[in-house]
Amino acid sequence: MQKNKNSQARIAANNRYNAKAYDRINIAVPKGKKDEIKAHAESRGESVNGFIGRAINEALQRDKEQSSEV
Repeated sequence: MQKNKNSQARIAANNRYNAKAYDRINIAVPKGKKDEIKAHAESRGESVNGFIGRAINEALQRDKEQSSEV
């Protein structure tokens, strides 16, 4: 039996912090795409969340720069 390394109080505290500090976005991707995204993220040493966050930030920055050029 594997022991949980975090107490219930620690888990609750982490959940409260995450609820205050982060917004959640759930996305749906076509079957098989999740594995492709995960493999790509891992190949770059990132988590799926980190990769998606970086991709969004890069797109926002690129779009902002393109809008200012017009």
